Amino acid sequence: MGSTDQETEVVPPAEVPEDLPLPSDPKVIFLGGLFVLAVLAAAYVASEIVLPFVFAIVLKLLLQPCSRILERLHVARTIASLLLIFALFGTIVGLGTVISGPARTWAAKLPEGIPRLQERLSFMREPIDTVQRFFQQLEDFGGPEPSPNAATLAQGPTLLSTLFTGARHFASGLFTTVLFLFFLLVSGDIFLHRLVEILPRFRSKRQVVEIAQQIEGDISAYLVTITIMNAAVGLATALAMWLTGVGDPILWGTVAFLLNYVPILGTALGVLIFLLAGLLTHDVLWQALLPAGLYFGLHLVEGETVTPMLLAKRFTLNPVLVIISLVFWFWMWGVPGVILSMPMLAIAKIICDRLQPLAAFGHFLEG
Repeated sequence: MGSTDQETEVVPPAEVPEDLPLPSDPKVIFLGGLFVLAVLAAAYVASEIVLPFVFAIVLKLLLQPCSRILERLHVARTIASLLLIFALFGTIVGLGTVISGPARTWAAKLPEGIPRLQERLSFMREPIDTVQRFFQQLEDFGGPEPSPNAATLAQGPTLLSTLFTGARHFASGLFTTVLFLFFLLVSGDIFLHRLVEILPRFRSKRQVVEIAQQIEGDISAYLVTITIMNAAVGLATALAMWLTGVGDPILWGTVAFLLNYVPILGTALGVLIFLLAGLLTHDVLWQALLPAGLYFGLHLVEGETVTPMLLAKRFTLNPVLVIISLVFWFWMWGVPGVILSMPMLAIAKIICDRLQPLAAFGHFLEG
């Protein structure tokens, strides 16, 4: 009887669809939907606290293998946590310092290169103007007549105040993330131990431990694998930009590395960025298109062949739901939400796969 109950509670990820019953009680579905909406509303309203905390959890999963290695070397947990945080954010600050100069140079090139881009892309001017006129007519349809003082009344905050506000929010979020990350690394598995202690039944304790171990193992493996592959793409892109004469390989390698964390949409944005860089650098059309073509080719090799082979046994997510998750979390939290969307979707699938009432939803998330 005990083994039967245990098999009913824990559902293997490879279970067939016939063994994945949906909840039959309408009250359960209704209350579950209200709970999800309440959690999402709280995450939106309290984003200044929730977003750094979620970021800290994901970074903890990324740094967890290194933390365990340092523990095996008999390094105190507090010192190990400080070393990992200094190494991570020191690398980020150092890389930002290195690419800040080339980034300013390219930003200065952009105003001078806009007329050149317009000349090179003159064949697209008429379709773009047509689309702009169409949307302008839609905006003007049925709208009130603009008053002479409309421009004065619609003046928003200046660029300087906007940049200052953005920098202040970024610094506050970064400090909160570092604070959460430090205490999460120092605490280790204390929350898991306390949760296991308060659960009444043994099979519930075992189920919680299995879910926690699978989340830590799979998400850590996913983040480490993606980071290594993104670094490889960044190095290959830097070499390609140097060979094609675009220059500033460290800048473009960093751009490729960061954009590769965003599935599908990051690649599309990267192709556009490298296309503009090529058009601003070369006069010959095929040479201008070569950087974007090489970047797209690297993505096809990495994103469609190598990375799926490495992660196929752990993650097979529905690509439509991946896009929906990217758009939704971008609306919720902006660019950080896009970066966190894949780990959060993977964590949701792991939890659903291991819980009997949610097993059907886990199967729905599978690719």
